Amino acid sequence: MLPRRVSIREVGPRDGFQNEPEVIATDDKVRLVDLLARTGLRRLEVTSFVRPDVIPQLADGAEVLDRMDVPEDVAVTVLIPNEKGLENALRRRDRFQEVNCFLSASESHNRANVNRSVEESLTGLERVIGRAREEGLRAEGVISVSFGCPYEGHVPPERVFAIAQRLAAAGAEEIGFGDTTGMANPLQVGEFFAAAREALPGVELTAHFHNTRGQGLANVLAALQAGCESFESSFGELGGCPVPKGATGNIATEDLVSMLHEMGVETGIDLERLLDAAAAVRDVLGRPLGSHTLVAGPVDWHA
Repeated sequence: MLPRRVSIREVGPRDGFQNEPEVIATDDKVRLVDLLARTGLRRLEVTSFVRPDVIPQLADGAEVLDRMDVPEDVAVTVLIPNEKGLENALRRRDRFQEVNCFLSASESHNRANVNRSVEESLTGLERVIGRAREEGLRAEGVISVSFGCPYEGHVPPERVFAIAQRLAAAGAEEIGFGDTTGMANPLQVGEFFAAAREALPGVELTAHFHNTRGQGLANVLAALQAGCESFESSFGELGGCPVPKGATGNIATEDLVSMLHEMGVETGIDLERLLDAAAAVRDVLGRPLGSHTLVAGPVDWHA
């Protein structure tokens, strides 16, 4: 039995743009965000408050927030790496409603990504989430390499759930589980989300799959069948992971929406408008993208 409707957070303007080798012009970012905000998406991750010397691709994040024209029924999310990032973000408090905080499930990946131990990251994020909730913001905790680490291999689900429980106890209403380098398989995903529902009652569970090895949508189906009703994806299949090499993009939002609609699962998203946004980012980047639906078009059942 599949859910009747699912929630999708578009992460391309943050997760996608930060992994591009060049810096996308601010005018283009604003235009693309505005296009996405009119597709029927109700959640949109726009930028991250990280140090500009670390991720120069998002150095104009505050300007993008100031200039974007997003309908009131679209919840804007920003990624917050630490307490300093939250302080900077709160200067634009009226421009977003949700924060995402992240860490890795494995010590090796967390060290490579943010140069901290898992415990150091977790302790800091507990404070970030608490402060965000005091400010009236909704908080999501994202756990990277939840399904496998490129450095350590198998990641025990119990370790992931223990981290998730601490994030939830700190005030996170949503926990995102990232298949950060595309190591998950459908059998594993189904078992994982069935166990996650038991371990985290009352918490919104979100799946974040990458398509590194071509199993992204198969993993979505497995998550759906296990009761997952919330997903993150990126238009054009943009994104990846800065560590290690070879980790390609997120599942394409248009591929996800196309498959869900064909299976009778509602998203509230206009696929044609979403494809227009994906075509626009393809033109900005000037290269072919990994999206299949952008190339083949939606299924025409009346042909």
